[in-house]
Amino acid sequence: MAPQAPTDHNSNPNNVDTRSEKEKAIDAWLPITSSRNAKWWYSAFHNVTAMVGAGVLGLPYAMAELGWGPGVSALVISWVVTLYTLWQMVEMHEIVPGKRFDRYHELGQHAFGEKLGLYIVVPQQLIVEISVNILYMVTGGKSLKKFHDVVCKDCSNIKLTYFIMIFSSVHFVLSHLPNFNSISGVSLAAAVMSLSYSTIAWAASLHKGVQPDVEYGYKAKTTVGTVFNFFSALGEVAFAYAGHNVVLEIQATIPSTPEKPSKGPMWRGVIVAYIVVALCYFPVSIIGYWVFGNKVDDDILITLEKPAWLIAMANLFVVIHVIGSYQIYAMPVFDMIETALVKKLHFKPTMMLRFITRNIYVALTMFVAITFPFFSGLLGFFGGFAFAPTTYFLPCVMWLAIKKPKKFSLSWFINWICIILGVLLMIVSPIGGLRQIIIQAKTYHFYS
Repeated sequence: MAPQAPTDHNSNPNNVDTRSEKEKAIDAWLPITSSRNAKWWYSAFHNVTAMVGAGVLGLPYAMAELGWGPGVSALVISWVVTLYTLWQMVEMHEIVPGKRFDRYHELGQHAFGEKLGLYIVVPQQLIVEISVNILYMVTGGKSLKKFHDVVCKDCSNIKLTYFIMIFSSVHFVLSHLPNFNSISGVSLAAAVMSLSYSTIAWAASLHKGVQPDVEYGYKAKTTVGTVFNFFSALGEVAFAYAGHNVVLEIQATIPSTPEKPSKGPMWRGVIVAYIVVALCYFPVSIIGYWVFGNKVDDDILITLEKPAWLIAMANLFVVIHVIGSYQIYAMPVFDMIETALVKKLHFKPTMMLRFITRNIYVALTMFVAITFPFFSGLLGFFGGFAFAPTTYFLPCVMWLAIKKPKKFSLSWFINWICIILGVLLMIVSPIGGLRQIIIQAKTYHFYS
């Protein structure tokens, strides 16, 4: 179901649109290319919503598995490297004069060739986006359950399965919003919520103060356990920086002319987003670990029991945020599915087609989330397996292929360092994540 190669409709010298009326109509219908009137601040909150996911709540736990030195280093290096690779992607969006690479795989095709570009980028991008959607189903359900349990102490226990179903019911409605610009309101609310619950997480931890029996040593009792946990934690950190998979698609919604290319407003939005990312990630991970040590849960809001009203509110904020995040990551998937159906299989671009395909997608992600709700293990596994390539080193490989910087120049060195770090991350973190999933699966009962 590979998406069609991009139509190179404005790379001719006179910049004349050579598409047929039918092609124009299809492009006007597809989610990514249908609307190009976004402002720079749309880019800011779409990027915050895409980046500051539920992963932030798992960062203190990752710190506990990494320890002080490696933990802080991993956070800082990831922040710097991913900001650099994000800058590369923003720059490469219009690297060919008169043409825009509106989708990650289109840039891949330009860098590696028509077929190879699709084979390299599409599977990885789909793994990232679908796994994030599944994970956000789990997170949304868990946060709803936590909210219910905190607010209603005397209520009977309700299965997590039902809360995931309640959470997914929202998406059966929201998934029918046609494109990125139409979800900007949802995305703005989500971005505000991410800043809110991150602030609650570190402020409530700080208010609680360092626990009397706090320990900063590694949680695992064996060397093997410690090493595997360390690997998994690297994946959890990688997962926290996952916005690259939708960055070209977000940039595609910004208007662009030769005098005012889209990279200006897009980069402004990215800078604002990265400042918010720093304000969320660093205080939560450092203060959370400092207060609770290695007793912190894989979701810091679970560790924080009191004050009950504040924790309930924070969990509700998480729910609102992951509603927005789910939509941001689902939109490129909808675009790929709809492109394949309309351009390859020649279905008519109708509301009915959209209604059926998007509902099937939401139902499938819900089903998988209900079946495998292992939160931190999933973070580590997917974080390394697919996020490391698309976030840490694929942009660098494309940069070397397209820009061809001089051997041993500064740009050449920086890119190769990022590639080596990314490849190492891709190899070690899924190993740790998979081990955690296996350990948690031993005591897990399906649909409990």
